[in-house]
Amino acid sequence: MSIAILFPGQGAQHLGMGQAALVASPAAKILFGRASAILGYDLAEVCLHGPVERLNTTAVSQPAIFVASLAALESLRVTQPDALENCTATAGLSLGEYTALVFADALSFDDAMHVVKARGEAMQAAAEATAGGMVAVLGLDATEVEPLVGEARGDGVLEIANLLCPGNTVVSGSQASIEALCSLAESRQFRYAKLAVAGAFHTPLMKPADEALATALGQVKLVAPRLPIWFNVDAKPHTDPDEIRNLLIRQVLSPVQWEGTLRGLENAGFTKYYEVGPGRVLAGLMKRINRKADLTNIPA
Repeated sequence: MSIAILFPGQGAQHLGMGQAALVASPAAKILFGRASAILGYDLAEVCLHGPVERLNTTAVSQPAIFVASLAALESLRVTQPDALENCTATAGLSLGEYTALVFADALSFDDAMHVVKARGEAMQAAAEATAGGMVAVLGLDATEVEPLVGEARGDGVLEIANLLCPGNTVVSGSQASIEALCSLAESRQFRYAKLAVAGAFHTPLMKPADEALATALGQVKLVAPRLPIWFNVDAKPHTDPDEIRNLLIRQVLSPVQWEGTLRGLENAGFTKYYEVGPGRVLAGLMKRINRKADLTNIPA
């Protein structure tokens, strides 16, 4: 049985996350303590008690999900050590790639924490600089969404940002273009859902966040992971540190190829998956791709 461990991205956060891991694992407490020292605030307090408006900001939610996911990983290490020992690949949805890097020993926890902090702050700054948003187009294939995006874009920015699963394509862009797409949905009668995010992630509107991330990555030691990590930009496994650094930078402006990643893992023979971290977003996406997939959720 080939095992892959998957880590969630931004949007999976919720009040109370981390509580189970903090109770079950002394190692989880240590992680939250180390993170708080780097961040300059009590991360566990924000995760457990909020306020939710602060937890949902990009600058806070990214470190919070990263640490809560690694805390859940410590719980899995205690309850099912064989799952970690037999894991031969890992992947993360957007932010979750940094959790995967720490799990695969490519980045130290402290170095990754510094990078995630810089990433979250830079992406929030980019979002505040230009009004934008994201909307999930539901029930249509990506090939059907592309012409709608072109029609709604106008003079703004509008791009397919997340290819998550069949019938769930996330579009990201400037506010006027997002509103035009929603109006188009009303007139053409296709389903959509606005996402509660701060800006137009995975589009050129995230500049110069990619440059800030490149600077942060240049200040840490990134080594070859002990197992392949499947990356969002090309839905392929990588182990070369220079390639990985480049992919992490490109990911800020590029579409997330999550459906391609899961199909690639399936084609490579993986039959058992663990979703490790807050929420059950990845389990829901997996069901739309392969309803028979064996996936266990390890909550934060």
